[in-house]
Amino acid sequence: MSSIIETPADLLLRDVQILDVFSGRFRSGDVALRDGRICGYGAQDTQTVRDMHGAWVVPALIDAHVHLESAQVVPSEFARAVLPHGTTAVIADPHEIANVLGLSGVRLLLEASEGLPLRVWMMAPSCVPASLLETAGAVLGADEIAEMLTWPRVLGLGEVMNVPGVLHGDPDMLGKLKAAQGRPIDGHAPGVSGPDLWAYVSAGPKTDHECTTLEEAQEKLSCGMHILIREGTVARNFDALRPLLSPQTAPYVHFCTDDRHADTLLQDGHIDDLVRRAIAAGVPAPIALAAASLHTARAYGLSDLGAIAPGYHADLLVLSDLETFAIDEVYAAGVLVAKGGTCVAEIPPSRMPGAEASVHVDPASVCLRIPADPDVATTARAIRVLPEQVLTEEVHVPVGVDHGEALADPSRDLLKLAVIERHHATGRVGLAFVQGFGLSRGALASTVAHDSHNLVVVGANDEDMRAAVTELARMGGGQVVVEDGTVVAALRLPIAGLLSDEPIERVASDAQALDDAAERLGCVLPSPFMTLSFVALPVIPHLKLTDRGLVDADAFRIVDPIVASP
Repeated sequence: MSSIIETPADLLLRDVQILDVFSGRFRSGDVALRDGRICGYGAQDTQTVRDMHGAWVVPALIDAHVHLESAQVVPSEFARAVLPHGTTAVIADPHEIANVLGLSGVRLLLEASEGLPLRVWMMAPSCVPASLLETAGAVLGADEIAEMLTWPRVLGLGEVMNVPGVLHGDPDMLGKLKAAQGRPIDGHAPGVSGPDLWAYVSAGPKTDHECTTLEEAQEKLSCGMHILIREGTVARNFDALRPLLSPQTAPYVHFCTDDRHADTLLQDGHIDDLVRRAIAAGVPAPIALAAASLHTARAYGLSDLGAIAPGYHADLLVLSDLETFAIDEVYAAGVLVAKGGTCVAEIPPSRMPGAEASVHVDPASVCLRIPADPDVATTARAIRVLPEQVLTEEVHVPVGVDHGEALADPSRDLLKLAVIERHHATGRVGLAFVQGFGLSRGALASTVAHDSHNLVVVGANDEDMRAAVTELARMGGGQVVVEDGTVVAALRLPIAGLLSDEPIERVASDAQALDDAAERLGCVLPSPFMTLSFVALPVIPHLKLTDRGLVDADAFRIVDPIVASP
């Protein structure tokens, strides 16, 4: 019997510049791979030797926090998209599908991500629903969290969005935190500061991806939190937070995408986008890469990932140029999975049976009328959306009233917004006004509406809004643009109303067609459907809309969309 030292290596990458993430230096040498792991820096007996002519070899990248569902494709298509960009591992929060299908949805996503060349770990969704001010398709309590934590590849507790529940000692929330004690716990605390932040961190959450200013991130870092610099499709915080990343902070600063649509993945890339921009901004490459690999892995207890060192998983990148972060080859578990920007791994399509028929809405019964007193000067408490942000503002805007109904006014960018409960066929509808979309006519609608994923529709008139709702009910989920009662662009999302069963290129093409159609209707937002999906998220300040009504997300209460002047 031969010893492990005598066992031949499977592959030797000869003459490379190896990044030592432990010291922050590159050194010349060879890298030997065996059985999917790094076995050393040379080998006397090797099955295959490749001369790399001085190329750089660095650890593959890890996304510290992502909702796979936001790419709107099944896991196999997500893997095919991100592997060429150097991502070989993700920490996923299946919060979206859990809000539609509960435990069965999490199981479906776990099963669909099994056996991929992309390592997919998950966090047990902590807030299903995200709050009591909305209706989700399921409710997951402490018992369900404890069950999920026994499943393979579930690392800890997902983003704890119910900050009031933590601070006020909600028994259900505290039960979930207790079930995850000793495991990684992700935070979600936008704008939380001072004593509230201290109490929140003391309760267990140790990461945060919601920082929008450097000052906020610095305070949370000083409280012992790991800061995940987020650059998604809408929420883009890299420019504001990049100065936080330094040799001293790198062990506690990581990169994440959170929510990145298919078209953004194909156009801008994935975590490589953030690494490349960090290097261009002056962050030393070893610091940026360690933050995106080793330190992320250690933050989540993945002790054998993120380094080119003996015993570590052989997940690595071969770069032709370090400064531009030009990725030539990607290896996952010692196997070449992407080359020259193309996925070369054989990835069978993910199947998710039983996730269809999730839209239960009767369009004919949906009431879009916002009542108002015709004899009193009327002001609306309206949502103002902000480009590339999930935060919103509250504005008070005069509205016209006709026959007791408050009216939209596209000429003043005042549109009607509705969130329709779609899980239990209750017929419940939340109504309000919104500014910032810029539509002069038509309507946009989606069954992707974070986090409970009810049906959300915005429009310049009720007729087009109703036509959009009717089409989504017929499609079984998706996103549409309607003009003069006609559907002018559509993206089918039949899997839980969140995911397509089409290739990612088709999804990206359809998504671009939606954006183009919205722009023709006057929309001024760069990613209108991502923005639309977040107007229904009541755990993000300041004013949001759910099926239960207009929510003051600061006071955590339902408020009236109409404010009558005295």
